[in-house]
Amino acid sequence: MGRRAAAAVAVTLALVAGGALTAMPEPSEAVPAPALLSDASWRDELGVAVTTPEEDAAWLAAGTVPGAGGPWEPLVRQALLDLRSLTAANGAVTAGPVDRWAYTWPRDSAFVAVALSATGHRDQALRALDFLADVQLEDGGFEARYLVDGSGTPDGRDRQADGAGWALWALGEVLSDAPTRAQALQELQELEGLLTGATRFAMEATDDGTELPEPSPDYWERDEAELTLGTVAPLLAGLRASARLQPLLGEHAAADRLEAAADSLEGLLHEEFGPTGYLRYADPGVETGGVDAAVAFLLPPFAPRVPSAAVLDAFDAYQVEALRPAGGLAPGAGWKRDGTSWTPEVALVALAAASSGRAEQAVRWLDWLAAHRAPWGSLPEKVAADGSPAGPAPLGWTAASVVLAVGALDAGGPAAAR
Repeated sequence: MGRRAAAAVAVTLALVAGGALTAMPEPSEAVPAPALLSDASWRDELGVAVTTPEEDAAWLAAGTVPGAGGPWEPLVRQALLDLRSLTAANGAVTAGPVDRWAYTWPRDSAFVAVALSATGHRDQALRALDFLADVQLEDGGFEARYLVDGSGTPDGRDRQADGAGWALWALGEVLSDAPTRAQALQELQELEGLLTGATRFAMEATDDGTELPEPSPDYWERDEAELTLGTVAPLLAGLRASARLQPLLGEHAAADRLEAAADSLEGLLHEEFGPTGYLRYADPGVETGGVDAAVAFLLPPFAPRVPSAAVLDAFDAYQVEALRPAGGLAPGAGWKRDGTSWTPEVALVALAAASSGRAEQAVRWLDWLAAHRAPWGSLPEKVAADGSPAGPAPLGWTAASVVLAVGALDAGGPAAAR
């Protein structure tokens, strides 16, 4: 992106921030009317006990509430309570409350585990990782999603290779929250199978970091004939996390090997996706390409450092090119033009921005999310073109990313304060 394009991005985002820009539907964008699911019965359907306000308050008090005392406290409090409700006693994290969302995706489970750990609810975070260890396949990878009881899958959809990467990333983040090195070691030993298996999968999928992985479905939840950034980047994050964990077990040679593999894979990623501006597909001619939310996976907290200017330009471009009528974002610039904003992607951008020192950007998207909740305060999966919340609420991935984003702003000190 040249200076002129970058300036246009900055102006557009500033208008969004100030509320002066109303994104109008393109001719191909109809205003959808997806039903908003009520929160009246989903707990019964999942067998989740309804808690009292006193029990909720006690659970929140046992940990921390990012943003406490600020404008996002109600948003974060409800998000945390929703994460509690969506996490079953066996550690299974349901993506959403009902219907086809009432299953466990490794990706969603990873984010929820990290959010629960970061806010002091380690027992539930570790149970979520235990569940992933229990359902992990022999090759160390995962199915796309699982039944809540862990007995199998709800259908025959293709596996998603990013699951191993997300499991490793979450394991690294959760163990980094351990109060002592001794406790981290004990927890890692109990989850060593998850570490070993997912690491083996990531290394085999990339031939020790010397090759890009084969195409796989990713968070777009559809079959893919071409490799996506949304598959490569989580595997890279997983290899980095595994390299950091190995010294806890005394495996210093393994740590060096994994770090070298991650460096090699990162180089391949930039060689393949960099020339076209980090689009969803390395080949810009692939239909429904364009830049998408997966570019956020190249920023902290998924990467060890703030990336190059080229990656940040793509991150900014996504926020303009994927803008939808209600002011939120589609999963990608090439996503279908149906007018719908998707909250998981908005929250993901807020998290990456907050973790990369881009507080103003994070604030903008958190404010948008806070303004588009379901009537009872939960974050929905979608927002219709007219601004009304739509789809299932709560949605675990969105709630977890919001908790982490506000926590990252808290950690940023005065520079991140509103």
